[in-house]
Amino acid sequence: MDSISAEVEFSVEFYEVDSMEVVWHGNYVNYLERARRALLSRIGYGYRSMKESGFAFPVIDVSLKFIRPLRFGDRVRAMAVLDEYENRLRIKYKLFNAGTGELTTKGTSTQMAFDIAKNASCFACPRVLIEKVRGLLASGPAEQGPSNPEVNHPEEGVI
Repeated sequence: MDSISAEVEFSVEFYEVDSMEVVWHGNYVNYLERARRALLSRIGYGYRSMKESGFAFPVIDVSLKFIRPLRFGDRVRAMAVLDEYENRLRIKYKLFNAGTGELTTKGTSTQMAFDIAKNASCFACPRVLIEKVRGLLASGPAEQGPSNPEVNHPEEGVI
């Protein structure tokens, strides 16, 4: 599969670090979420669109590998790449120290479609998501540059 990706850039805030000014490990999930929202926005199927189409996508698995620490004041470049989309959403992540270019963290997340009206898990993603992904893949790589980190994405709401 050709890939669809998105990037966001942001600074490590003081409230995200421990007493040694290193990002507390639990905050990395939030960093993945920022990149995931940018990716879903690029696909055109953010959280509000999901809900409007009758689906939620709860996270069922997260994996992180810490390579180098991020510290207070660092700029972070978070990249999300769509890995699977037909039966579940599986996204791969890389976090970089934007100042040095060093890879700091790798991760994955898996989300499963959930039919809100039926109150039931789905074992395939809804057609609306599959069509949006296939349409974007068919449009070619020219449509897939980095996201502008300063853009206010309307799909950023959380279910």
